[in-house]
Amino acid sequence: MSTGQYTPGNEGPPEPSSKSMTPADRTRTSAVPDVRPASDSPATPGPTTTPGPTPQTPDQPRVTRAGVVWAAVVAALVILILLIIFILQNQEQVVVRYLGLEGMVPLGMALFIASVTGGVLVAMAGGARILQLRRNAHRARVQQRR
Repeated sequence: MSTGQYTPGNEGPPEPSSKSMTPADRTRTSAVPDVRPASDSPATPGPTTTPGPTPQTPDQPRVTRAGVVWAAVVAALVILILLIIFILQNQEQVVVRYLGLEGMVPLGMALFIASVTGGVLVAMAGGARILQLRRNAHRARVQQRR
């Protein structure tokens, strides 16, 4: 709130407006941590609760698989649009040589192919590690049954 006036319902003390503050005041207010006084803490600890799902109120929408999939699709579309823009802005032809092969490719496509190849290599290494861990867990379960 930049007006410096307090209205009921605000979540804290009024903030002075930046127009009336001197540089020293700005430095002082930004360096002061937000610490509650000891009198605000309860004298006796409240009941302990176990962490778990928070109860849904009627006005709060539930998170569904369809909603998560929709959000993932939107995020993927945004990334693809940014990728298309990158490729279109880097259309200069470059010579690419690999294991004796040589060819002309647009720069954006060459970088895209290199990044996808790197991602595939990382996915293969991760998949191999996952298979190794599953095999070890299976062996441990078999040994436990005996």
